[in-house]
Amino acid sequence: MKLSVKLVALLLIVSLSACKKKEEIKPETETTTQTTTQTTTTETTGVETHRSPMDICCSPQDLDDPESLLSKRVIYFDFDQATVRPEYRDIVAIHARYLNQNPSAHVTLEGHADERGSREYNLGLGERRAKSVANLMKAQGAASSQIDIVSYGEERPVCTESNEACWSKNRRVEIVYNHK
Repeated sequence: MKLSVKLVALLLIVSLSACKKKEEIKPETETTTQTTTQTTTTETTGVETHRSPMDICCSPQDLDDPESLLSKRVIYFDFDQATVRPEYRDIVAIHARYLNQNPSAHVTLEGHADERGSREYNLGLGERRAKSVANLMKAQGAASSQIDIVSYGEERPVCTESNEACWSKNRRVEIVYNHK
């Protein structure tokens, strides 16, 4: 009897570890952003250096540099969700780094929702989305005093058709830099 209990336990452990290994190997999806590398050769040394978009930071000029993640200022959300999707975490992180390295910089996080749901619910959802981005920024070094939050709910859509492709564009937080 003891042998069969041990055998069952061993089989259970082996099958659980096999399942765990399968979960760890996940193919990339279309929504995953990939970090690209930019190659630069210095004239004086002739040595090539590789820079990722996370390296291009954190001067005010980087805000408008299309090679910088700082030029990306819209974070999209899943339906009825306020959790920042993994593919947008680098964008939030680079904006947090910019705020940390530029103490006089100030942003307003504008939360938005699609047209589904009541006006009140969508205002709350937009606020939760903006707070989610703000909390990530603060966790990565941005000061609370540099971040304001406003929710527009469904009031400022970028697309007005009633279909999923359009609604997905309206479920967002916009990062707006304020020049004070």
